[in-house]
Amino acid sequence: MIERLMTAILRQMAGKYTQLENIGHFIEVPPGDPSRELMLYLHIPFCVVLCPFCSFHRVRYREDRAVHYFEVLRKEIRLAHAAGFRFGEVYVGGGTPTVEPDELAKTLSLVRSLNPIKRVSIETNPDDLIPERLEVLRDAGVNRVSVGVQSLDDTLLHEMQRRDKYGSGSEIRQRLADVQGMFDTLNVDLIFNLPHQTLDMLREDVDVLTREIGVDQISCYPLMGAHTTQKAMKKDMGHVTYGREKQFYYDILDRLPEGYQPSSAWCFSRGTDAIDEYIIEHEDYIGLGSGAMSYYKGTLYAASFSINRYMRLVEAEHSGITRYSRFSDFDRMRYSFLMSFFGLKVNKAATEERWGGRFASKLWRDFAAFKLIGAIRDDGENWYLTRKGMYLWVLMMREFFIAVSNFRDVMRLGISSELDPEDRDELIGNG
Repeated sequence: MIERLMTAILRQMAGKYTQLENIGHFIEVPPGDPSRELMLYLHIPFCVVLCPFCSFHRVRYREDRAVHYFEVLRKEIRLAHAAGFRFGEVYVGGGTPTVEPDELAKTLSLVRSLNPIKRVSIETNPDDLIPERLEVLRDAGVNRVSVGVQSLDDTLLHEMQRRDKYGSGSEIRQRLADVQGMFDTLNVDLIFNLPHQTLDMLREDVDVLTREIGVDQISCYPLMGAHTTQKAMKKDMGHVTYGREKQFYYDILDRLPEGYQPSSAWCFSRGTDAIDEYIIEHEDYIGLGSGAMSYYKGTLYAASFSINRYMRLVEAEHSGITRYSRFSDFDRMRYSFLMSFFGLKVNKAATEERWGGRFASKLWRDFAAFKLIGAIRDDGENWYLTRKGMYLWVLMMREFFIAVSNFRDVMRLGISSELDPEDRDELIGNG
């Protein structure tokens, strides 16, 4: 009952956060502060296979277009540097960032030449786990590789249209074992609550990754379906229900062997040196690339989802940003509440200092509600999420990312003319 009520409330809140207005004119790159090191997100929107459950901004890979895109992205990186932005960490997502490993390495080398980069994290797929290819990226300074495995069960891989392209569960296991140890952190993404997934399937995946291979980290995401992917998921994967989600999540917590600890509500690391993609202490971040989102000084920005328009804007030395949403002071605190607690622990003194001593008093209803249901505890120095709170934060982040995905899908409907015919038909048909 609590979960259903929270889902309804959170869906409304998340939708509000992702109502971005069209700017309607060219803007310059917003000015940065060279004294602050932010997190940089780079978006590479190309995939060889477009999975039916995925609602990230992505298009089918074409070599010529991808190479041109990387050239423009490097120009945007230079524009951000000239505007005063400095970055200490880089996360590269997609799409599949490793479709052009040499172009990616060249792009990372540029970022590192302009910024005091300490950590670089990239996403990839199982078919790119080739030692020779990964060595190029390691030499370019990559510390963390996150592999989108989703499941090791062959039936589920087939339903997700991943088996033919990315290999069987046994083949993926071997590739993961072969590259374990190449980077500071090897992370594996899993999805739980897939329509035909059983607890035994999920337990087998967790056991193989943590007990057999011993990967540095696993990130376990609940299935998140945006509006335009729901029909495709139902057709290819089966009907999605949220009734089993909590049971799956708690089973993951109980299944993890000794040595694996949560570093966020859905990420579990072996040891203390593993790098988490969710940099909780860096609430502000800058996203570059088509469809990339940024959050900076209380404003949420989105770059053009039209790859053609994005490239024209940046080549003319304009910002690729075309939409924004300015948060009120209260909304900024609520957004901070969501993101900071996702990291499981929030220091009270540091948080109150940041918000001028108003954080707990302004959000007293939120704190009271979560304490009442046993989701948050207070030891005097820090606020902590309890086990129940961890699941509720997974639920909240699920709703937030679904809202972001719904926004992405609306933007993608506006660029259907840029898509390949089969992808255009799928997008319009699902909507």
